[in-house]
Amino acid sequence: MKPLYEQIYESLKQDIKSAKYKVGDQVPSEKELSTYYNVSTITTKKALEKLANEGLVYRKRGRGTFVAENTSEVDHVKKDLTSEKLLFGLVLTGFDESFGNDLIASLEEASLDKGFIILRRSLSIPSREDKVIRELLEYGIDGLIIIPAKAEHYSLEILKMVVNKFPLVLIDRSFKRLAATTVSTDNKQAAKMGVDHLFDLGHENIGVLIPKDNDTTAIYDRINGIIEAFAEKKIVVNRELWCSDIKSPHPTDGDLKKDIETIKNHLKENPEITALFALEYNIALLAKRAVEQLNLRVPEDISILCFDSPPRNTLESNFTHIEQDEEVIGRLAISKLIEMQKGDFTIEDIHVPAKLVIGDSTKKLDR
Repeated sequence: MKPLYEQIYESLKQDIKSAKYKVGDQVPSEKELSTYYNVSTITTKKALEKLANEGLVYRKRGRGTFVAENTSEVDHVKKDLTSEKLLFGLVLTGFDESFGNDLIASLEEASLDKGFIILRRSLSIPSREDKVIRELLEYGIDGLIIIPAKAEHYSLEILKMVVNKFPLVLIDRSFKRLAATTVSTDNKQAAKMGVDHLFDLGHENIGVLIPKDNDTTAIYDRINGIIEAFAEKKIVVNRELWCSDIKSPHPTDGDLKKDIETIKNHLKENPEITALFALEYNIALLAKRAVEQLNLRVPEDISILCFDSPPRNTLESNFTHIEQDEEVIGRLAISKLIEMQKGDFTIEDIHVPAKLVIGDSTKKLDR
């Protein structure tokens, strides 16, 4: 059986040839076709795109799709199609100064001469993510870049895009049983680099602070990187020094005290800890507060290392951190979408190297 979009394409093509739709007539929109055929707008969009690529119709953004007049017009339409800027959707769980702002800037810069970007947030809520994706598709985006709300279970809308070969790039997430292109930090190698730095400073009793909602592939890879670093040094991993009960709240959340108390209790129960590795920046902020409330000092008593940290001026303290290359991630994501627009749907799992930035939150252990 032919794909659904092929069936719709052939039906519309026959309607044009039989003059059901005459020259200059507007053909049904993606939404109207999806309702009539009971399919997704992704499918109907592909059908209309195929008609446009053959020069049978031409599309005017904001107005609709119309039957082309003649061969000369077809050539003109094809030129317009190649020069027309694309419209990309961008769905993030959220963004702040530690991660997201530079990514958005990179995507905007990389798409400057190629298209426009519509930004939406899912706030890590699957139902909101589905709604946002549907709205973007109905609006007529040409491709989607997304940090999925959850990594364990992908949404039905993402599955539809993969099945229908809609240009899609995942950032910072991947799905084991879903063939989708992913661009993310090499989190395993990055975490290993962070632990090696602490080892070089003489720290072996390292407490790892893990967010409670830790089902994302990024966190999973970071944990594996930590374990690998210990294994290479032939040092036994003491999981008793790890804490995974931290909510890692956004700055707008009000319940910070509970997380700080959790870290304080963890440090009291494990006084041998000399360094903390926070797998997210917000957790590092909580850890610093917890250490200070115990009348200890960072880094003199306890060193802290984390993923990401907003750029600071020379007068402010700055965490030693793993810096993700958001500029490269954004540029590669746009590049992959454009390749898909040209018909290349090769699936890739791209890992971008990170770098270690030395701040003033870590120091050599005094023996």
